[in-house]
Amino acid sequence: MAADEIAVIGGIDTHTDTHQAAVIDTVGRHLATEPFPTSPAGYQQLLGWLRSHGEVLAVGVEGTGAYGAELARFLSANGITVVEVDRPDRKARRDNGKSDPVDAYAAATAVLSGRAKGTPKSRNGIAEAIRALRVARSSAIKARTQTINQIRTLIVTAPAEVREQFRGLSTVELSDHLARSRPAGDLADPACAVRTALRRLARRYRALSQEIADADAELKPLVTRAAPQLVALPGVGPETAGQLLITAGDNPGRLRSEASFAHLCAAAPIPASSGRTNRHRLNRGGDRQANRALHTIVIVRMRHDRRTQEYVARRTADGMSKKDIIRCLKRFVAREVYKHLPHPGITAAQLQQAA
Repeated sequence: MAADEIAVIGGIDTHTDTHQAAVIDTVGRHLATEPFPTSPAGYQQLLGWLRSHGEVLAVGVEGTGAYGAELARFLSANGITVVEVDRPDRKARRDNGKSDPVDAYAAATAVLSGRAKGTPKSRNGIAEAIRALRVARSSAIKARTQTINQIRTLIVTAPAEVREQFRGLSTVELSDHLARSRPAGDLADPACAVRTALRRLARRYRALSQEIADADAELKPLVTRAAPQLVALPGVGPETAGQLLITAGDNPGRLRSEASFAHLCAAAPIPASSGRTNRHRLNRGGDRQANRALHTIVIVRMRHDRRTQEYVARRTADGMSKKDIIRCLKRFVAREVYKHLPHPGITAAQLQQAA
């Protein structure tokens, strides 16, 4: 840094078409604000604009997992320290007002004050690839569930000759039978219209099932390649492992310890005592999908893992409720999962010591 050059901190409020950038100095004085287009050329202009005000110590970016994802990647690739900034709470917005420049300055101030200090996900590796594939898989599962529910609802309200024909069939038998059917007749007849609609829905169900199977075939080798030791743990499959990898991100080193990972997964116990009651409960924040993955692992282990079954029996004999036992098991699983996440540049001994 030159003798006459000052140190500055940037803040960026991200949007679909433009990013609003702001710059403050190290004592919090507002220096400038400017919008930039969300394009490679715009990112380059934004970076040059930031550096024109002095040495850039850090840049706070709102929405690094959404509108600001590519900008965060660009800044990090150019040697800029990017800090993830959460949206201000409602009280702060009421006190300070709401506009893009105000939000950009608030992002920079949050970095300066230390309120924002999180490292965003890099989103440039295999975990990001898994996330993209799982988005399509999740939507296919939701659509398939909706489709089979529509099929069964139509059957319930169908004329008796249609309803009795499909009574008692399993989902697979029902979809296969309906997909092969060839309804004929006048569509003005409710029975014919129902049969036609059921065939279309059944074919949609089968197409979605094939799409899910294709996604599973793509995801399983990717997840195994990313974290083979994680998939090998009891109760952990490609689906739950994939979600936990997404939660950790491509740079799990941003998680300072297994305790921070447990907190991120909403599996960190927090005090919930009052009066004569002395207990803890799980944090209700965090990544709910990661918490769901931990819950699935715990339920599988409670059914099939002897060590877990012995633990449940022992804690039940101690008078602990099933909910609290699951809470403890989630915390244990989070600790175990953290040890088997990919940690580039960290030796096994260092990871064991940190955990």
